[in-house]
Amino acid sequence: MHSLAECACTILLEADALQKAALSQDLWQRWRKGVVVEIGSANPPVRPNRPDKPELLHPRAMPRRRLGRKNGRVAFMHAIAHIELNAIDLTWDLITRFTDPSLPREFYDDWAEVGSDEARHFTTLQKYLEDHGSSYGELAAHDGLWEAAESTSDDILARLAIVPLVLEARGLDTAPGAIEKLKSAGDEVAASILNTIAQEEIAHVAAGVKWFDYICERRGLDPAQTFQDLVRKRFKGLLKPPFAIEARTAAGFPRAYYEPFATD
Repeated sequence: MHSLAECACTILLEADALQKAALSQDLWQRWRKGVVVEIGSANPPVRPNRPDKPELLHPRAMPRRRLGRKNGRVAFMHAIAHIELNAIDLTWDLITRFTDPSLPREFYDDWAEVGSDEARHFTTLQKYLEDHGSSYGELAAHDGLWEAAESTSDDILARLAIVPLVLEARGLDTAPGAIEKLKSAGDEVAASILNTIAQEEIAHVAAGVKWFDYICERRGLDPAQTFQDLVRKRFKGLLKPPFAIEARTAAGFPRAYYEPFATD
């Protein structure tokens, strides 16, 4: 019987996006029900396998998306689907790359569930694209998310700081405005999908805070100061307001961690 880490590695090596999502949801169920029991260990690939498409561009080369137009909304939802596919791989990479027998089993419970959530988000977005005459891979995307993974592959604290606490938390900040624009354009389906994703991402950020604080405590580090140091050293972009204070607070993300960046 394969271990959690070995199964996670299989997901990383799967190139088909829908199969990657299906394997993610299946692994969470098997882990939750005790079919997969051992955490184990595995060597994750430097880069996960992906479909041949989409074409990956530099973020600055990505075309602007106008949510008032159907093709703009399709492009926007395609971009979110790309984020969710990256999130699937980021979650299983976290488990396999930073497997540590001294971590509580709850750590693996939390992140395996996150992996399943991200997979469900991706399949929901793929259905939206199909319903609107498109499909994942038909539009260009950028590779910024996996670049963040590569820059934090040496330290679990850096990975937790940059992925859930910067990138996913930023999704909490931007979602309300996007939801309102989608509603204004009359696309209630897209707005509902994005609202569901945003609500579920609160728990993902909460898991990031929980385990970031846990590891800081084990290392004798101040969490807020450590977060700020890691962001300044490891994050290429800017962490700037407006912050979704209510959603971040619901995730247990203290304002003292990120508000100093508002005055940088």
